[in-house]
Amino acid sequence: MICVGDDWAEDHHDVCVLDEDGRVLVSARFDEGVEGLTRFHEVMAGLVSDPSEVAVGIETDRGLWVHGLVAAGYAVYAINPRKMAGYRSRFRVSGAKSDAGDARVLADLVRTDRHLHRQVAGDSGEALAIRELARGHQTLVWDRTRHANRLRSKLREYHPAALDTFDKLTDRDCLAILAIAPTPAEGASLSRTRIRTALKRAGRQRRLDERADEIKQGLKAAALTAPEEIVEAMAATTRSTVAILEVLNRQISELEHAINDHFEQHPNAEIYLSMPGMSHIIGARVLGGFGDDPDRYANPKSRRNYAGTSPLTIASGKAETITSRWIYNNQLHDAVIRWAFCSLTVSPGAKAFYTQRRQAGDSHYAALKRVANRLISILHGCLHHHTTYDEHTAWAHRQPNAA
Repeated sequence: MICVGDDWAEDHHDVCVLDEDGRVLVSARFDEGVEGLTRFHEVMAGLVSDPSEVAVGIETDRGLWVHGLVAAGYAVYAINPRKMAGYRSRFRVSGAKSDAGDARVLADLVRTDRHLHRQVAGDSGEALAIRELARGHQTLVWDRTRHANRLRSKLREYHPAALDTFDKLTDRDCLAILAIAPTPAEGASLSRTRIRTALKRAGRQRRLDERADEIKQGLKAAALTAPEEIVEAMAATTRSTVAILEVLNRQISELEHAINDHFEQHPNAEIYLSMPGMSHIIGARVLGGFGDDPDRYANPKSRRNYAGTSPLTIASGKAETITSRWIYNNQLHDAVIRWAFCSLTVSPGAKAFYTQRRQAGDSHYAALKRVANRLISILHGCLHHHTTYDEHTAWAHRQPNAA
C-alpha cells in the first residue's frame, strides 16, 4: 500500500507519495485537467500494480478530479479541513503552511490513521444528480429569503402600506404590484382595472376582482411618508430587488420540476416518499444529503451523527455534559428538521412523541430535532430492509409512553 496526499487548488494539485514506512517516494505538482490526471495515473502505475493499493487523502469529496480518482479504483479519503488543521501541528508547531507541506501531512494521515476516516462514498450517478439539483434549489431558496428580507427592510423605511397589504413579499401578487408601483403615491393611485391586469399577467386566475379591491384598499391606507427624494431612491432599489425575486421564483420553479423528474426515477424514491411528511423536494434534499451508498453508514447512529440530530456527550473525569452537535451537513440538517415538522400533521406517532418532549420541557426546535432523530433511524431501517414506512412498526413501542 502506498499513501498519497493531495493538496488541491483551482488549477493544480500538490502531491506527496509515501510508502508504508513513511519514506517519500514522489513529491510533485500536477495540473488540474486531463493531462494532469493522466500524469498522476502514470506515476501511480509505476509504483503499484493494482489501483486498490493506493490510498489518497484530499480535503474534498467533490469535483472532477475526485471523480477521476474514485473511477480509477483508488481508495479516496475526504479529510475534513478541521481535522487536517489538527494533524498539521504534528509536523510543525510554528504555524507555517505550504501546499507541498500539506500534501505531506495528508499522505501521512492516510498512512497512519485512515482507519479513522471514511472513504468517499460510492453514490450512484442518480444520487449525485439529485444532490446537485437539491443543493442548487435550496441555495436559490435561501437567496430568495435574503432578498425578501432586504425588501422588507426597505419597505419599512418608506412604504409601510405595502407591508400591511402583502403578507408574503415573494408572492407573485406582491411582486406584480411593486413592479408597476414601487412608491406609496403610485400605489395609492392604481386603479382597480390596472391592478387586476397586473395580477392576471402574473398568473392569478381566481378571485381577481376581490383581490384587486383588497390591494387597492390596502395601498390607499394612510401612512407616514419619507421625503420625496428618499422615496424615489428607495423605489429604484425596490424595482431592482423585485426583478431579482421574479427571476428567482422562475428558476426555483424550474428546478423543482427537474428535481421531481430525477427523484421519481431513483430506486429508493418509493421508500422515501412513504415516510410521513416527506415531499419530493424534502425527499430529494434528504436523499442527496445522505447519498445512496448502502455501505456508507454502519448503523442508524452514524447516519444521525452526519445529519447533526443526535446529541454529543462530553465526559472528563466526573463531569459529563450532553450537548448539541455544531458540526454537521447544514443543508441536510435543515432538510431533516423541515421533514420532522411536516411529519407532525400526518403521523400520530411523531405528533405524540413531539408532544411528549414539549411537555418534558424541550423547546420547539429541540423537540423537532428529537423527532428528526427518530425518523432518520426509521429511514435507515427501511432502506436497510428495502421496505416502506409503517406507522405501527415505527411508533408502537412509544405509544404507551406518549399516551
